[in-house]
Amino acid sequence: MQSPALFARIGTRGSPLALAQARLVRELLCRAHGVAEERIEIEVFSTGGDRSQKDNTTLSDIGGKGVFTKEIDEALLAGRIDIGVHSSKDVATGLPPGMVLAAFLEREDVRDAFLSVTVKGIDNLPEGARFGTSSIRRAAQALRLRPDLRIVPFRGNVHTRLQKLLDGVADATLLAMAGLNRLGEGHRATAILDPDAFMPAPAQGAIGLAIRDGDTRLAEIVAPLDHAATHTAITAERTMLAILDGSCRTPVGALTALTNGQLSLKGEILSLDGQTSFRATAQGSDPVALGKAVGRDLLNQAGPDWLKQWAG
Repeated sequence: MQSPALFARIGTRGSPLALAQARLVRELLCRAHGVAEERIEIEVFSTGGDRSQKDNTTLSDIGGKGVFTKEIDEALLAGRIDIGVHSSKDVATGLPPGMVLAAFLEREDVRDAFLSVTVKGIDNLPEGARFGTSSIRRAAQALRLRPDLRIVPFRGNVHTRLQKLLDGVADATLLAMAGLNRLGEGHRATAILDPDAFMPAPAQGAIGLAIRDGDTRLAEIVAPLDHAATHTAITAERTMLAILDGSCRTPVGALTALTNGQLSLKGEILSLDGQTSFRATAQGSDPVALGKAVGRDLLNQAGPDWLKQWAG
């Protein structure tokens, strides 16, 4: 018996979280279009970021945000897959020519979670405690509150980092609440941080769907999955990040809220030690204009050389 024709081919990384996200997208596509699961194929890619998981390397060391998407993007542009499923915070602001982020699933919890097997919160850590993170944003935010902490490199997927805590590699860490929830591990959070004090990464908590620019068939396929409020918020945050020339080398936070059609955007940039920071806020209905306004406000406050001074 001949197999049914493929409806779409999804590309994803192979981590448990990435696979959970790809399977969610497949489930939603099947439901939206009334197709059988076997007609949507999931292809797993090993990306440069996945292959370089040594704790003594940072994302900037191995090529920046794009290291988690490059192989998937190449397969998409070559026509090997139809949809790239990404954690939106991992997608570089400058997309490869010929590719667009066409849809975003409804955003999960944007907040960071504090995890420790010894204490209840960052305030309870002993003097000089080891704080595990390879995110310079999280490191800067932790050091702003607790400059005595020793930052120790801490890479790997969610379950790897949870195991490292149990093994005593660090006394505490921060993880995205969205990832914990999607893996059914939300109960692991010792405390959930105030997003105003610990501003999330731009686009944190949102699954983005990449397709080839101008591919009307794929645009129609992913359109039912697009959550308008999330799309608006992510557009504002990614626009702000682009204005800042932000990357994994720069500590940048963003927080949006949508009320009665009006979007508010808060942005933050920090020095690597967290002791200097600047914030800006704006409200409006145009997410691109809003992102540009907040980004330019932050640059005006920090000065033209902030990137050279603070970049890791």
